[in-house]
Amino acid sequence: MKSYEDQRLALLIDADNISYKYIKSIIGEVANYGTPTYKRIYGDWTQPTLSGWKPALLENAITPVQQYSYTTGKNSTDSALIIDAMDILYSQRVDGFCIVSSDSDFTRLAVRLREAGMTVIGMGEKKTPNAFISACERFIYLEVLNPSATAKAPVRTETTRVDPEAARVEPDANKNVANLDPDSVSRLIASVAEDAADEDGWAFLGKVGNILNKLHPDFDARNYGCRNLTQLVASIPNFAVDERQTADPHVKLVYIREKRAR
Repeated sequence: MKSYEDQRLALLIDADNISYKYIKSIIGEVANYGTPTYKRIYGDWTQPTLSGWKPALLENAITPVQQYSYTTGKNSTDSALIIDAMDILYSQRVDGFCIVSSDSDFTRLAVRLREAGMTVIGMGEKKTPNAFISACERFIYLEVLNPSATAKAPVRTETTRVDPEAARVEPDANKNVANLDPDSVSRLIASVAEDAADEDGWAFLGKVGNILNKLHPDFDARNYGCRNLTQLVASIPNFAVDERQTADPHVKLVYIREKRAR
């Protein structure tokens, strides 16, 4: 199985639904998951509302795909993107897709691509319906990537022992994880850490992060003003953090567990 860095990705952008101001952040984030061998953007380029995209396309070598709006009220752009995605899938030239849109119309496409064994990364604004978010393997909010976006403060909670059953957090089906309050975030991490813990109660943070992303594709420490999951957990007084040395002096393994009540 290829690592994220080795993956060939098809980057497909819904210009009707996404602002050009995010493009540098999108390109930078995609590089964390692989190499975009396809870079296409879909829209009706005769419309003045998309004029801001044109310089960005030249700077980032993105191929614009023209799609006229044949009928009022129908989104032809979505159809063009979906057809291209399936053509790319059958070409067997990529390992995954990055679909940039806040539109739930791509939910079935994401599901179909994952059924075919593709990695599917979604990017969109926080208004994105939960159905599309859940259909992706990973989902990143564009507001978090954009440097002008307002960062939230790191999570801070009181040091208390959380009841195991109370720690089971099931977010509302229509509520994105990014909108969870700090206490709910703390309980969510505690729940996953408890399931991943060894007999001494310590859980490898890498495993905790993997489980969180499988359960909630839009879980991202950056949603809460932290660079990564390690910083997020360290900001929560309920957790003890243990950084363990490895044979490589530049690599440490991070373990966490809830602090026991005295």
